Amino acid sequence: MRLRYVAQMASLVVGLGLFVAQPTLAQSAPAGDPVAGKQVFETKCAVCHSLTPGRKSVGPSLIGVFGKPAGTNDPTYSYSDEMKNSGKTWDAPTLDVYLTNPRADIHGMKMLFVGLPDATDRANLIAFLATLK
Repeated sequence: MRLRYVAQMASLVVGLGLFVAQPTLAQSAPAGDPVAGKQVFETKCAVCHSLTPGRKSVGPSLIGVFGKPAGTNDPTYSYSDEMKNSGKTWDAPTLDVYLTNPRADIHGMKMLFVGLPDATDRANLIAFLATLK
């Protein structure tokens, strides 16, 4: 009886481990469409952000932002202390959370954008940002 219980628990632990590991593997690279992401950028982001290094507008340039620590990408931009001290690095999972509701993710930052509620738009935008070197 006890052996059966141990076997069931081991099976459950292994099953949970596989269930938890799968989303992590899926999030290691952007899964969206960068061409569609460019369209999202142009309609939602380009009002405040440029894709030219050092060319800031209301917000910093986003060229090369993917993989960089928050608040460091554009040396010509004056990032808020909250952004600089957030401890975030702009990878796919971090950008997905941030772009859902930026002000809830980093309290006190400058950006007024309310976010992208559509998961497909976020995935596409993230895939586009990942192409910008």
